[in-house]
Parts: sequence; C-alpha cells; structure tokens
Amino acid sequence: MVAAVGYVISAVGYAFLLLLILTVRKSGLAKYLLILATATTCLWSCVPFFASPLSVEKLLLFDNIKNSLWLLFLATCLRDNFKNIRQVLARKETWLILCLPFVAIVLSLAGVSLGSWQYLLQITIALEFMVLLEVIYRQAGDNRWALKPLIVYLAVISVFDFVTFANALMVDQIHIYYLEARGYIYAALIPFLILAIRRVKNWGVEIYISREVVLHSTLLMVAGGYLLLMALVGYAVKYVGGEWDTTIQIVLVFLSLTLLATLFLSTSFRTVIKVFITKHFFANQFDYRHEWVKLTQCLENVESDKNNVYLTALQGFLQAVEYHSGCLFKYQHGELLKMADVEFGELNQNEAQVLMALSQFFMQKVWIVDINELRTQPYQYDGLKINHALLNQARFQIIVPIYRENEFWGMATMLGSDNTTKKLNWELRDYINAVTAQVSNFLFHQQAAKELAENAQFAAFTRMSAFVLHDLKNVLAQIDLILCNAEQHKNNPEFIEDTFETLHHTKARMDKMLNQLTEKNASQTSSQSLVVLSQCISQVIDQRCASFLPKPQLIVASEMDVVLDREKFSNVMYHLISNAQQATKDDGKVDVVLEKSTNEKYMLVKIIDNGSGMSDDFIQTRLFKPFDTTKGNAGMGIGAFDAKMFMEKMGGQLIVESQPGFGSTFILRVPV
Repeated sequence: MVAAVGYVISAVGYAFLLLLILTVRKSGLAKYLLILATATTCLWSCVPFFASPLSVEKLLLFDNIKNSLWLLFLATCLRDNFKNIRQVLARKETWLILCLPFVAIVLSLAGVSLGSWQYLLQITIALEFMVLLEVIYRQAGDNRWALKPLIVYLAVISVFDFVTFANALMVDQIHIYYLEARGYIYAALIPFLILAIRRVKNWGVEIYISREVVLHSTLLMVAGGYLLLMALVGYAVKYVGGEWDTTIQIVLVFLSLTLLATLFLSTSFRTVIKVFITKHFFANQFDYRHEWVKLTQCLENVESDKNNVYLTALQGFLQAVEYHSGCLFKYQHGELLKMADVEFGELNQNEAQVLMALSQFFMQKVWIVDINELRTQPYQYDGLKINHALLNQARFQIIVPIYRENEFWGMATMLGSDNTTKKLNWELRDYINAVTAQVSNFLFHQQAAKELAENAQFAAFTRMSAFVLHDLKNVLAQIDLILCNAEQHKNNPEFIEDTFETLHHTKARMDKMLNQLTEKNASQTSSQSLVVLSQCISQVIDQRCASFLPKPQLIVASEMDVVLDREKFSNVMYHLISNAQQATKDDGKVDVVLEKSTNEKYMLVKIIDNGSGMSDDFIQTRLFKPFDTTKGNAGMGIGAFDAKMFMEKMGGQLIVESQPGFGSTFILRVPV
C-alpha cells in the first residue's frame, strides 16, 4: 500500500509535466526527446499496477527502457547544434552511451538469465549516468547554472539506483524498502526537472506556471513541513509520555490543526507568502530599463510653453501604465484644481465628492487607490471614509497621490480601456511609486525653474533701477554744481551758456534713464568712438569734481587714443575720482596719471590718493560686491562694481592696490 501511493504520485506528477511540455508550440529535437523520456518515466511509474505479478526481470526491463531514453536525451545535450535525431545517432559516442542499456534489454527479451550479474549491469549503467553527467557539467561553461537542476535530478536518481542494486548484489535480491521508496523519490525530484526546463532556453520548451499554482503548492509544502514537525513531536510524546501519550497526542493534533487552519485562513499571511513568491520566483512584469527610457523621453518633450508642464507630467503617468485618459489635480486651499486633462472631460458631482474624500485619505496615508479593489476589498484601505454608492459613478480606476516635501500636493487619476486595465498588485504599486517620484521631481523642478526665472526678472529690474538711481545722483550733482555757482556767475554770459549746455546734457541723460525704465533694459546699446583720454578726464574733473576737495590733478606722462563709450567711461572716472576724494582729507592729494603700458597695448589710468586706504580682505570680499556700501544711506554700493564690469566688458582690467592709512591706487588698463 505504501509503495502504491508513491508510484501513483509519481505517475500523476510526470503526467502533469508531460501535459505542460505538450502545450508548448515550439519545435526542437531536445523537446521531442524530453517528451519521450517523460512519457516513459510516467509509464514506468504505472508498471507495478499493470504488470502484476512484477518479477525482477520485468522490473529491470522497464528500468533499462527508461534509462536508454534518458541516456539518448543526455547524448543530445553533449552538443547544442543537433538539428535532427539522425545527427545524434550518426555519432559513435551515442551508440557507446546506449550500448549497456540496449544489451540489457536484448538479454531480457531473449529470456537469458544473468543471475546476480544483472545487478552488476545496473550498477554499471548508474555509474555511466554519473560519468556522463560530469562530462556535461564540465563542458557546459556559462550554461552550468541552467543545467545544474538537470544534473541534480539525474544524479540523485543514479546514486539511488547505484545504492539499490549494490545492496541487491550483496544479498542477491532487491530489498522491498528500496522499491517502496522509488516512487516517492522520483516524484520529489520533479521540481528539479521543471526548473531545468525553464532555465535551458535552447531546448525549445517554455513552461509557465501561474502564481496561484505556486502559491498553493507553497502552502501545501508549508502544511507538509508543519505536519511532519507535529508527527515528530507526537512520536517523541509517545516514546516518553507513558500513559499520557494518547491524551497529549490528541491535544497536540487538534491544537496544530487549529493553528494551521488559522494561518491558511489569514489573508495577511497568504498575501505575504504570495508577494514573497512573486518577488523571488517570477520574472518582472515590466522591462524596467525600457520603461525608464520611455518615461525619460516623455518628460524631455516638454515644450517652451510652461503651461504644458502639467500635461507632460500627466502623459508620463499614462504612458507608464498604458492608460488612455486621465486628469492631474492640484489640491489648494481645500479645493481640487484641474491642471491637465487627457480625453477625460469634466468631473461629475459624484466623482468630485469621491476625489475630495480621497484627498482627506491621502493627507493621512501614502497609498495608491484602485477603485475596483476599493469596491470589493475595502478593508485594504483602512481609514478611508467614503460612500461606496458613489464609486459606481466614478470613471477613473487608479488614483495616484503626489507629495511635495511630505505634504499632499495633488493627485493623478487614470482610466484604461478593457484591454489595458491592470490589477494593482505589489509590483505595479512599486512601479507606479517609482514613476511618481520621477514625475514629481520633473514637475516640481519645472515649477522651481519658473519661479526662479520670475525672481531673476525682478532681480534684473531691481538691479537696473539701482544703476538708474546711481546715474540720477550724477545728474543731481551736475544740477547742484550749477546752483552753487549761479549766485556768483549768474551775470556771466559764458556761465549761462555753459549752464544751458549742461542742462541739455542732463535732459539727454534723463531721457535715456526713462527709456531704460520703460523698456526694462539695464543697459543701452553702447556708442563707441575714438576718445582722447586726457580731454575726457579733464572734462570730468572740471565739470563734476572741481567743487569738492581735494581737487584732482591730471598728470599726462604719455598718451594714445582709444576706442570706447565716452559717456560710460566718464561715469566710471567720476565714480572712482569721487570715491578717492571722499576717502581723502581736504588737505590731501588725488592725482590722475595717464601713461602707456610697457608693450603699448594698453593705456594705464591711475587714480592715486593718500587717503584712509583699504585692507586686502576688504578689497577681496566687499569692494566689488554690489549694494554693499560703507557710506550708509548716502551710497548705493555699485560704483566700484560698475567700473569693474565696464572694464572687463571692454577687454580691460581694473586693478586695486591699497594699504590702510597710506592711501589707494586704482589702475584702469584700457585696451588701445
């Protein structure tokens, strides 16, 4: 009875494997030989039921038929380029491999009795299997990982046969215990054969086993292991329990069955097992490299119109899960604002209520919602309070929350067709979470870039205003100079003529500043011309700096004409000379020296004073820093910065040499 159960299990197992292989439509020599070997093993498992009484000769005959077919299959594994069975049989090695089982079959059919020698022949065949398996494994190279389950399957069977017939050779009969165990061992090794078939691609056999089948098989294995453990405990109790053994066994059986039933009925336990199996034993649902490239390309297609950023983000969600329609909403001040729409249309009242309820849920929990799952398994959404009658009116299927710095920002709703609708399992959740992270980064980066551009515009306008105000101070200085000299020279015709000329120039400068403010442009087109520096600097000193002490002195050592914007250069000179006057006492000295550089490529304009001077740290960190001034409200802090930018823009350089208490020297290197 024990042996019969084992052979029945083996027969059913190999019959099931045979059906799986037959469902594969691909053709191939290895596939056909595998079908033949599997079918023979299935029939071999049925021999004890149809060949009764079963003699040793019949048993060995069917063993050798089975062994010859598995050896023929292994012969095809020695090379992977066989096209048909003729190429396999044309090799001498194949006939050498099949020689022993064929001799045993012929002798058995001829009725020749070998006595104990027949066991020795079976031992030799088992050794042949092991030698052949070693050869295949050694020459497998990169395919060792794929062939390893097949090697294990046939090696265990060969070792078992070797032990069985070695024992029979010694006692001149096959022990009944070995015969009873054969069926169980062959059945237990079927998973190794299935694993080998799945791994070796050039056999042309692709077996698919659903996750549900593997789940239930795993649960059965857990149950078997659990019952085995209980059996061992029961045996131990029976061995040491005395008169209490029966009572304790009954209690243990009922407690163990209760615990086992509790585990099997537990949804969380089954879910954990199912997720574990799917993660570790099945291929991924998505080709993540391909999907990531698609998503990246989709997000790179954002147009210059920033209003399309939200639409691009929504399209990234939709193409990731192959859905055709959806909406992107932003949650703001207790309301949902639609930011993008792809073939969805307006929300009805029930859909709006559902989304508002989900918004409250998303504020408490980060969880993707599947409407179909929510209808049938509401316990998966603990804490979600919603009227389930409204769900039937909702068109969307998947709702993905979007977060910014751990705060709920909005959501994407998606709807698929009958052909594209997907079940929201663990893998799809993980995939959508990864997509959400990428799309969110894109979306928030674009928003930040937009805000930064707006801030840059305000900063540019503020900077432009500062320069305009700085120029306005110069205009006021000219007007102030006129008013200071008006009382003394108001009857002098030359003074009146100079006054009108100055006012005309002042009006032109103010018109220019108004144009800058109107056109929001910090700098106007420069008007360069040939300039004699000594004349330009002399005019700045006489018209704009002569009323302040100490009065600057112009010293011309050597000179060449240069091409530059005369008005801007005049402003730069005024700023630097004015700063030198303010840093020097009234009885001090401010000199402006003009000379050519040694290589005569530059004109050097040196503004030298013996004022308070500056430290190296101040020059490095504060002198050219815009809007940083030591004059309080009287200064703008952009004079030195403007001078430095002007010189660098024209290809020149502004060099500062200074020492606290000994004065400063500003050197302008003006390209000739």
